[in-house]
Amino acid sequence: MLNINSYFSGAGLFDIGLMQAGLNIQQSFELDAIACKVQRDNFGTKTKPVDISKKLVRDDAEADWMVFTYPCTKYSPIADIHNTRTGDELFLHALRHIAIGNPEGFTIENVPGMKAFPVVMEAMTKLPNYYITTFCPIESDIWLPQKRDRLIIMASKKPFNWRPPVSRKAKKLIDILEHEPRITIPKYVASRMNGAYRDLPIISDPHNNDIAPLCVAHYAKDKSTRLVKDKRYPLGVRPYSVREYARLQGVPDSFTFNCSDSAAYRMIGNGVPIPAGEWVGKEINRYFEKGTQQ
Repeated sequence: MLNINSYFSGAGLFDIGLMQAGLNIQQSFELDAIACKVQRDNFGTKTKPVDISKKLVRDDAEADWMVFTYPCTKYSPIADIHNTRTGDELFLHALRHIAIGNPEGFTIENVPGMKAFPVVMEAMTKLPNYYITTFCPIESDIWLPQKRDRLIIMASKKPFNWRPPVSRKAKKLIDILEHEPRITIPKYVASRMNGAYRDLPIISDPHNNDIAPLCVAHYAKDKSTRLVKDKRYPLGVRPYSVREYARLQGVPDSFTFNCSDSAAYRMIGNGVPIPAGEWVGKEINRYFEKGTQQ
């Protein structure tokens, strides 16, 4: 079984997909203590909080492959609103682990907005001794009822014909909704519905084959931005429950979030859709099975 080291792994959503593809996550590195607990609860691992920017590469177990899902908040166009779209130095620590760890290959996952930073892209795509293919955008709605585009970089020491994901019948929004969702509807939902905010909510109608907008990490702080139509509620709309939010990312119902709803929404919004991880995992398996065969 191939051994994978996963960096900036959050609650382990991308890792779920990799494991579904048959890969072994031998080490997972994440700074957030709550996310580490969620990993321990679900995977039975000994994951502990670690600051990757301060961790020595020589302390890691040798890996066949490294996966990096470093934070995207400073690459996203929405950061322009807060004047924080500046990039950050975390990609350098991914680069450090690749250069010293010298794995057979690595995968980078981030938002398409990372392409706006030439220095970051050069570091991640021009490494000597690696053949690199960039997929962008990978559109999550080929699998799930959520609008979520990602950038995926696949790198290997041997040339290889990496295949893009094949579209399969995506789940519909109505398929992921709970019959009895556990939700709260803050008063500010009505305020946004009535135009008290700069932007109106994005409302998705499950009976109109709508899909949900991008799951965001700050959803718990403002659940009025993304709503789903539900005539059972006074406003005719409601927020998504934690479980529905998780399902929008492809998270199986067996995966539990024994934490606050706020923390769960944040981890889910920061996560990578599980089918994307499974696609990457299957391609890594194919690489090791076929080598340079096309």
